[in-house]
Amino acid sequence: MASNSLSAQIAWLIVDHIRTNQLTSGRHLPSQALADAFRVSRAPVSSALKALEDLGVVRSEPNRGYFLAIDPKDLRNVDLPRDPDEEEDIYFAIAEHCLSGKLGAQVTESELMRLYRLPRGRLVKILNKIAQEGWIERLPGHGWEFRPTLTSRESYEAGYRFRAIVEPAAILEPRFRINVEAVRAARQQQQELLQGGLLRLSGAQLSGIDSELHELIVACSGNEFMLEGVRRVNRLQRLIEYRMTLDRSLLTRQCREHVKILDLLEAGDLPAAASFLHRHIDGTAVMAAAVGG
Repeated sequence: MASNSLSAQIAWLIVDHIRTNQLTSGRHLPSQALADAFRVSRAPVSSALKALEDLGVVRSEPNRGYFLAIDPKDLRNVDLPRDPDEEEDIYFAIAEHCLSGKLGAQVTESELMRLYRLPRGRLVKILNKIAQEGWIERLPGHGWEFRPTLTSRESYEAGYRFRAIVEPAAILEPRFRINVEAVRAARQQQQELLQGGLLRLSGAQLSGIDSELHELIVACSGNEFMLEGVRRVNRLQRLIEYRMTLDRSLLTRQCREHVKILDLLEAGDLPAAASFLHRHIDGTAVMAAAVGG
C-alpha cells in the first residue's frame, strides 16, 4: 500500500479508531460507518480494510464485511505501513526547532538522527527536500547549515508583502479565467474544514490545503511567472504557517474568508475578489507575526 495514498491515511485512522475505542477481537467494522466518521467515500475505506486484512489486523466474511481480528494490545506486533504524515511531521518539527532556536545555525546528521530518531537515509531525504526549498545548505561531510535570510521574521514579512501584491494582481490579469470545477471543489473543501476538518486533519495537511487554494487562484491568471513566484514563497512560508495551525481557532476566520473569495470569483466580481484577497493576506500576515513572536 502506497504510503502517500488516501487509503494509507485511512488505514492509520482505522488503527487509531481501534486503539482509541479499545475495540476487541471480533468487533464488526462497518465500512459505511467508518466512511461517515472520516468524511470520505466507501472506496478508500474498503481499500484500507483490505490492506489491513493482508496484515492480519482485520478479517472479512462474505456478505458481512470486516471484523477486527486482533486486540488493540497486539497492534504493536503488526508491521503496519509507515504513517504517511510522519515525514511531513518531522519536516515541520525541524522548521519549528530552527525558528525557535532549539537547533543551531549548523547541525550534523548524527545530531539530527539522535534528536528525531531517524536512520540516515530517511533523514537525508527530508534534508534534501528542505535544501530544494532553499532554507538549508549542505556543508562538506555530514553537516548542514540553515540559511538565516530565509528563516528570519523579515523574510516572512517580505513574503507576505510579495503575495499581497502578486495574488490580487493575478486576479486582474487580462487572461484570468476561473476554473469553475476546481473553485467549487475548493469551496467544498473549505466548508468541510469548517465542519470539523480543522480539528481532524494534521498541520501538514492544513498547510497544504491553504497553499493549494492560493496557488489555484493565481494559476487562473494564466501567468506562469506569477504562479512560480507564489509557489516559491508558499514553500518557505509553510514553516511559520505550520505554527499557526497549532492554534486551530485562528484558522476558522481564514476558512470563512477563503469561501468569500471563492464566492466573489465565481460571481465574476474580480475587482472585489482582488481587494478582499489583499485584505485577507494582510490579516494572515498579522496572525503569523503574532504566532511567530
